[in-house]
Amino acid sequence: MENLMPGYSSCIWTLLITILGYTSCLPVGDDSVCTAEEVAKWSEAAFPKQYPLYRPPAQWSSLLGVTHSSDYNMWKKDEYASNGMRDFAEKGEAWTLMKEIDAAGEKMQSVHGIFSAPAITSGTGQTFTELEAHSRHSLVSFVVRIVPSPDWFVGVDSLNLCEGDHWKEQETVELFPYDAGTDSGFTFSSPNFATIPQDAVTEITCSSPSHPANSFYYPKLKSLPPISRVTFVKLKRNQLGLSDPQQNLTAIGNEIDDSVSNVTETPLDCEISLWSSWGLCRGTCGKIGTKTRTRYVRLQPANNGTPCPNLDEETECEPDNCV
Repeated sequence: MENLMPGYSSCIWTLLITILGYTSCLPVGDDSVCTAEEVAKWSEAAFPKQYPLYRPPAQWSSLLGVTHSSDYNMWKKDEYASNGMRDFAEKGEAWTLMKEIDAAGEKMQSVHGIFSAPAITSGTGQTFTELEAHSRHSLVSFVVRIVPSPDWFVGVDSLNLCEGDHWKEQETVELFPYDAGTDSGFTFSSPNFATIPQDAVTEITCSSPSHPANSFYYPKLKSLPPISRVTFVKLKRNQLGLSDPQQNLTAIGNEIDDSVSNVTETPLDCEISLWSSWGLCRGTCGKIGTKTRTRYVRLQPANNGTPCPNLDEETECEPDNCV
């Protein structure tokens, strides 16, 4: 096997996701072994609008990832999602996507390995896995479905763990939500509504899609806070032989836990409906009467957002049907 990296040619990384994550590399002879832990930080404080509390509550699917060469893309921004990526983004079903990965590995030798991590059953939490990268397959991609959602996910596309002739010591990437372009739902709990024709994969921002109903629509923000973070950290040679690879992540894990607990609150302003029509004028004939109109709250404020105004308004009028 050709060795393109000095000292070793592959690396097994651990992936910690804040969803907040990081990864470590442990060299073993010609290979290196690493562990990965995923930490999720999708909280109601950071994303208060329509935050899913039940049926189902906010959570994350299992993680599915791959180490590969530049000949393969699991997914790519501004390009169409594959059938396997569609099934994963919409339903969390990995079978078709795994078959596509296997086919790419057999046909083009572009895939080195598949890795996965268990689901996270709440908006915040963590999970743990291992993965291996090779000098000729130094790119890593993964996806995690946002649950519930129409076809939204977070992930990394073709992140290179190598730099020049060596493995990177550490790499951190803030993660933001993406739309797979296969379902047109605007909210976390939208019913299935297939996008025909299919759209390309796009990043969801605080202003795009530009629709007040969108669950990530925060027009007063300049940008969304990251919904997760992944950090890859290469382990040192003197860390070989540890019985539990997760011990290697303790120090970084403490830093990540601190960042999760110190999430910045996103203000959410009150949203109200338009005024109703004026009601009937009520009063005694020959005297000034009153009529009212009303509006209702579409979205309650949160995190010191703008409070709701008065929902009723009254004005003078001449009573109706006087003779």
